[in-house]
Amino acid sequence: MSLNKNIISLIKRKKMKLAIAESCTGGMLSSAITSVSGSSKVFSMGLVTYSNQAKISILKVPQKIIKKHGSVSVQCCLAMVNNLVKISKSKVCVSITGIAGPKGGSKQKPVGLVYIGIRVGKKVIVNKCNFKNKGRTHIQKQTVKKSLNLLLRLIKQDN
Repeated sequence: MSLNKNIISLIKRKKMKLAIAESCTGGMLSSAITSVSGSSKVFSMGLVTYSNQAKISILKVPQKIIKKHGSVSVQCCLAMVNNLVKISKSKVCVSITGIAGPKGGSKQKPVGLVYIGIRVGKKVIVNKCNFKNKGRTHIQKQTVKKSLNLLLRLIKQDN
């Protein structure tokens, strides 16, 4: 069974809902989830909050977090996932923010730096990834794959 099918079936069995807020993946994770037949039973929403303004106005990420730490940071990713829980009323939430390139990186935040936030119930993790810069699509696909793996692991741990 594929990762996404496995996740859908687990969430269905646990009678939970899933919501996703994506930035650098532009909806790819939501697409991977909704490509599974029956996902409508568990998938409540997928938001592409690409701009800082969208993160602030839709996900209610405090402006001071973005000013102080940037939109690609643990702090922003954590605010995204925690606020998504409130907005979506879903027990399982994922947030993604990062730099897919080919431009936009710096020494401190290189292209390929991605933060993945996952919340299942009260348990929250933010995973920092540094994907090799093999192009924008490669980084996006790696982010989706990593997100699905982390999500599956956390859902399995949830009791």
